[in-house]
Amino acid sequence: MRKLTLLGMLLLSACAVGPNYRSPAPLAPADSRLTAADQNPAVTADAVPNAWWRLFEDPDLDRLIEKALIRNKDVGIAAANLRHARALLREAGAGRLPVTDINARATRGREAPNQGGTGKVGDFYLAGFDASYEVDLFGGISRSIEASRADVGAAIAQLDAARVSIAAETARTYVDACGFASQAEVARQTARLQHQTLDLTQRLLSAGRTSEREVDQATVLEEQANAQVADFEAERRAALYALAVLTGDTPANVDNAAAACIAVPVIRQPLPVGDGQTLLARRPDVRAAERKLAADTARIGVTTAALYPTITLLGSVSIGAGHIGDVGKKQGFSWSLGPLISWNFPFASAARARVVQSRAIAEGSLAAFDKTVLTALQEAQQALARLAGALDRETALTKAREAADHAAFLSSKRFDYGADNFLNLLDAQRTAAAARGAQAAADVDRAEAQIALFKALGGGWQGAGADTLK
Repeated sequence: MRKLTLLGMLLLSACAVGPNYRSPAPLAPADSRLTAADQNPAVTADAVPNAWWRLFEDPDLDRLIEKALIRNKDVGIAAANLRHARALLREAGAGRLPVTDINARATRGREAPNQGGTGKVGDFYLAGFDASYEVDLFGGISRSIEASRADVGAAIAQLDAARVSIAAETARTYVDACGFASQAEVARQTARLQHQTLDLTQRLLSAGRTSEREVDQATVLEEQANAQVADFEAERRAALYALAVLTGDTPANVDNAAAACIAVPVIRQPLPVGDGQTLLARRPDVRAAERKLAADTARIGVTTAALYPTITLLGSVSIGAGHIGDVGKKQGFSWSLGPLISWNFPFASAARARVVQSRAIAEGSLAAFDKTVLTALQEAQQALARLAGALDRETALTKAREAADHAAFLSSKRFDYGADNFLNLLDAQRTAAAARGAQAAADVDRAEAQIALFKALGGGWQGAGADTLK
């Protein structure tokens, strides 16, 4: 009969109070459609590649991102958080195992005669083994394990999110370094032209053909151009220092290849962006929000189980004797076995309040999940729109640069044949230099928009050593 009772308790332990978790229903295809990608020749519906940065066809960029994914400190923090979550899962799983304790002691003492003792000083030796096992009658332990397993899934997603962010930030910083170098070179060309203008103006002043005001104006323009060179060079160095830290180095260890880059990398094909539903399945922040919702739902069961009785099976075995040689003899052997039932009834106001708290937390997690889904779609749509604008701007400024270069070429020919003066030639050359500077800035904006799009799409963590639950 006692065996049947114990078996019944163990069978009941398979039950679990609290709601069973169900993943939120996915959005309909029409609601998750990336409308900003429709009729956009710059993108395709092909799947987003794992290592999207390889589309730039820049080996130095590939090397830097791969280095950052291994050595970046934010990735290291997220990986440590994952190890912590896995350790907590193992701790929660230990709740299904018996708790054991082995003890031994030796004492020397005297029992007072007025308390029924002999008054003699004596020794006593005792060794024992205690065991307890909590019967998971209402599933509190099972729900705790379920919550910890979901926490591990959230930590995995957060590690992937760190990789997405670091890959995009490394690419953006590399593009900035290259772009500032390109703009600094254009600014140097402008400064040289301004210096020629100043030199000519000074010679005209010496010949009495102009005034000091024109010389001062030419000086201002030259020094402004020199200031631009200094600004671009400072920003280039700042980007290189940031790039070193992103890849796990000190700022002093600037990457030589990145420091030598003077051209913004280009993707020469339409960008593969996939579709909205695939985007939501891939984005690590959406996965992390879903796993947090699962964990908080399971914790409703943990707090609900605390409203019910707790049954613990206790067992104890000990051997004791007054002389060390008698330890282990039959007359010193004792044991006990039985259940312990504890129940905070009817005064369970605090436990009931914790149930209400856990339900409210789960409701908040559901709202946070819905918000994360909407934010993911918003960021993707915005990134697509901004990319379209950056591409159109780059195209327009490219045409403007080509026209300015052609005008400068014609002005040079006219000057060679004596049909135009030197100031007009320099003015045309300055206009061409300004157009080249505007295009260089547009090249950076286009590359940054492409990188921002891939970040919004949530790519870059696959194949980067992504951890899975083991």
